[in-house]
Amino acid sequence: QVQLVESGGGSVQAGGSLRLSCAASGRTFSDYSMGWFRQAPGKEREFVAVISWNPSHIYADSVKGRFTISRDNARNTVYLQMNSLKSEDTAVYYCAAKRLGVRTNWDEYDYWGQGTQVTVSA
Repeated sequence: QVQLVESGGGSVQAGGSLRLSCAASGRTFSDYSMGWFRQAPGKEREFVAVISWNPSHIYADSVKGRFTISRDNARNTVYLQMNSLKSEDTAVYYCAAKRLGVRTNWDEYDYWGQGTQVTVSA
């Protein structure tokens, strides 16, 4: 079992920055690929970024060049640095863990955090 707790969400004006954190506990953190997903009201959950153990990264086209995913295996934490935020980035952001393999489909992930709200005002 892996427990995930997100933090760092909040309200920011367009063009601003936020850094999300996701603290993991329970199993060997380095065995897991860690993903960030988001869900806006009335929309489906969508992929944002994923980082593997080695680490390699994949980003959604909508956030490339603006968001950076990173991990600190010593702290069992994954981060999402979000710069140049836009109103369309407004959503609940979820951290997720998948043992082995790097995936962009949310239904392939094993564990989820409770989510943290990000609101970007124009």
